[in-house]
Amino acid sequence: MCSKLATKEITQQLLIRQLGRQPYQPVWQAMQDFTDKRDEHTRDELWVLEHEPVFTQGQAGKAEHILAPGDIPVVQVDRGGQVTYHGPGQLVVYFLLDIRRRKVGVRQLVNTIEDTIVALMANYGVVAAAKADAPGVYVQGDKLCSLGLRIRKGCSFHGLALNVDMDLSPFARINPCGYAGMQMVQTKSLNGPQDVTDAATQVTQIFAELMGYQEITETTGFA
Repeated sequence: MCSKLATKEITQQLLIRQLGRQPYQPVWQAMQDFTDKRDEHTRDELWVLEHEPVFTQGQAGKAEHILAPGDIPVVQVDRGGQVTYHGPGQLVVYFLLDIRRRKVGVRQLVNTIEDTIVALMANYGVVAAAKADAPGVYVQGDKLCSLGLRIRKGCSFHGLALNVDMDLSPFARINPCGYAGMQMVQTKSLNGPQDVTDAATQVTQIFAELMGYQEITETTGFA
C-alpha cells in the first residue's frame, strides 16, 4: 500500500526547470543522462530554455534538406523527425516524463503537446492546428511550433520548439522538417505571446493542466 501511495504521489508531481539560454549539445547530453539514471522515484520534469543558434538533424533526416548551414553548426541527434533550427527568441521545452508510469501513450503525449500550443494561441484569438501527417502546430499552413521526441525505457525526452520572437532567416538555409519551401511564423507577429518568458509561463501551465499534474514546483539551473 505504501509503495502504491508513493507512486501515486510522485506521478502527480512536476518540476519545471528554468535553464535560460544554453548551447545545444550539453543540454542534449544532460537529457540523456537524466533519462538513463531516473527510476520510479524520479519526478517528471520540464526543461525550459532557449538555445544558441544550431541546426539539429533528427533520426529521419536526410542530408539534402540541409541546404546552406554556413556558420551555424549542424548536430545529428536521436529525436524523431528531420532537420530544424533553434535560436534565441525561440521557446524550447523538453519533456522528461515517465510516460509508462503515467500510463500515457506516445501518440497521446504528442497530441497533448500540440493541444497545448493550440490552446495557447486560442487565448489570443488565433486559430492554430496540428496536422496528422506532419507533427507540430501550424497557423494557416505556416509552421509555428516544431515537435520531436525520443522514448527510452518508457520515458520521454526532447520536446517542442515554439517560434516566439526570433530571427527566422536561418530556416531558409534548410528545408524545415524536410519540406521544401515551408514557411515559418512566430507568435509575436500573430499578436500572441511577445516574448519567451511570457510564452514559457503559459505553455508550462497549460501542459501541466492538460496532463493532470497536481504538485508543480520551479527551479533554475541543473543543480
